[in-house]
Amino acid sequence: QVQLVESGGGLVQAGGSLRLSCAGSGRTFSRDAMGWFRQAPGKDREFVAAISWTGGSTYYGDSVKGRFTISRVNAKNTVYLQMNSLKPEDTAVYYCAAASSRYSSSWQQYEYWGQGTQVTVSS
Repeated sequence: QVQLVESGGGLVQAGGSLRLSCAGSGRTFSRDAMGWFRQAPGKDREFVAAISWTGGSTYYGDSVKGRFTISRVNAKNTVYLQMNSLKPEDTAVYYCAAASSRYSSSWQQYEYWGQGTQVTVSS
């Protein structure tokens, strides 16, 4: 069974940091672009960050540039999202996703999705 499983979410105060992990299983994702998206209640799914399969290229949504960093370790079939200087507006369920095509900010390009992990930032 092919799975992506996120972990590392939780409750943090504004200004704090969290590191999300997304572990793949059932197949290797080392040749896939990987992305992080988030969705807050009542809002559309929002692109957060993406990384090429080599890890050499990264791409961020405007709202997280300079605060979040995406990275990957292909040997571990895992992608990470380091989130610093968190704000209450970062509160959402965070999803990782895999795309066999080039990395993209469009969620429609991603074929595999995790179940999500909740991030709550208190003011």
